[in-house]
Amino acid sequence: MSDLFLIAHIAGRGVAIDAAQVDSVVDIGEIVAVPRAEAFVRGLAALRSRVVTVIDTGIALGLAPTPDTMRRAVITIVDGHHYAILVDSVEDVAPFVRLPLSSGLALRGGWASVGTGLVERDGEPLLIIDLAVVLPTSPLAA
Repeated sequence: MSDLFLIAHIAGRGVAIDAAQVDSVVDIGEIVAVPRAEAFVRGLAALRSRVVTVIDTGIALGLAPTPDTMRRAVITIVDGHHYAILVDSVEDVAPFVRLPLSSGLALRGGWASVGTGLVERDGEPLLIIDLAVVLPTSPLAA
């Protein structure tokens, strides 16, 4: 059985995001910094008459910060709050068969905590990530 996934790139890596976690894909405008916020919080942005928290996905995953020029984001809702998860790019939404993570697969850094499975696209495995776990403050990340 196939599920729908959004194919995106984060820190140069192709990933699959369960379409059920995606509210929308947008280009973020001005981001206002939040004093004393955690490093992974890039700031706040206005989006369709609501405020969203913009997450620097690179920092949240323990990688290099997402470049300031990256403004494409996947909007997700976790515990009733809207978050903009910065991505390098998005490709398409397509059906894929969800495969389990192989026990011999070594994921480094934050990838190990956010990876929930794999999809195969044209012979290339893509890591399925859980956006709720990308948010270090989420109870699901604990």
